[in-house]
Amino acid sequence: MFLDMIRGERIIEGAIGANGGRLDKALADASGLSRERIKALLGEGRITLDRQPATQASIKVSEGTPFAITVPDAIPAMAAAQDIPLVVVYEDEHLIVVDKPAGLVVHPAAGNLDCTLVNALLHHCRGQLSGIGGVARPGIVHRIDKDTSGLIVAAKSDTAHEGLARQFADHSIERIYLAFVAGRPVPPAGTVRGNIARSSTNRKKMALVSEGRGKHAVTHYKTKEGYRDWSVIQCELETGRTHQVRVHMASIGHGLLGDAVYGRTHPRLRPILSQLHFARQALHAAVLGFVHPVTDDPLRFESAPPADMEELLVELRRSS
Repeated sequence: MFLDMIRGERIIEGAIGANGGRLDKALADASGLSRERIKALLGEGRITLDRQPATQASIKVSEGTPFAITVPDAIPAMAAAQDIPLVVVYEDEHLIVVDKPAGLVVHPAAGNLDCTLVNALLHHCRGQLSGIGGVARPGIVHRIDKDTSGLIVAAKSDTAHEGLARQFADHSIERIYLAFVAGRPVPPAGTVRGNIARSSTNRKKMALVSEGRGKHAVTHYKTKEGYRDWSVIQCELETGRTHQVRVHMASIGHGLLGDAVYGRTHPRLRPILSQLHFARQALHAAVLGFVHPVTDDPLRFESAPPADMEELLVELRRSS
């Protein structure tokens, strides 16, 4: 086993020890990390077996199987409260719903240690966030990408956190995204199914993988406005995986406009994005609905597209 240091990360490489066995235990024995740390790193897509992404702690592995674990730099034990403006859509003693702007990271991590939504919530809620998410992610039940705008809910009590987490786990949360994509989907409405896992070649990228690997993911889409080079679509998530809408729409040939990772913008549209300095995926979390985890009241929130997407839509229509 040896360790290598790159870009502020520690890479542990080696082989599964004698007798193999359950993955999390075998990796803990081979690496010196705790089983809980191994499970967390599996969930973040930071472990590979024989150069293939590994995600399930319970799978059985054989002696001698090569592995690699990417361990990120430690982040501060406690995120600091920072006075960052928030658009609060709803708030009570148990939870808070925020309309997140594009560009705001949800929680501290390597590369973004402050100026996150968590830092803003710590200031706004003044110690009233659930501790279940840990000291670096208090109150966080789900995430949306840094460059995706829209609605996100955070828990202010452990009871609310547990109740919301159950709804996310059983896929009963209503989540609808508005997206601008390349081309016109055919058929205009449909469902994309495909397991998603961390890419084996680029850890910052997700990819569709074969059945039995990764996490089951389902996206229902509907075209709201369609042209030859671009369309406005509505995506309703049955599951909520990292980069799900971006990966699924790209997989059917309709990547999001402005998405430098998965998108392929038509050459005729590139001058429009450049002129507007639109340098993010055109994706907005427009609807969030759930049952209040304490009062059992049904709650549903809607958010209009932000100014940059509205401006882009005007220019796209003008060009069509």
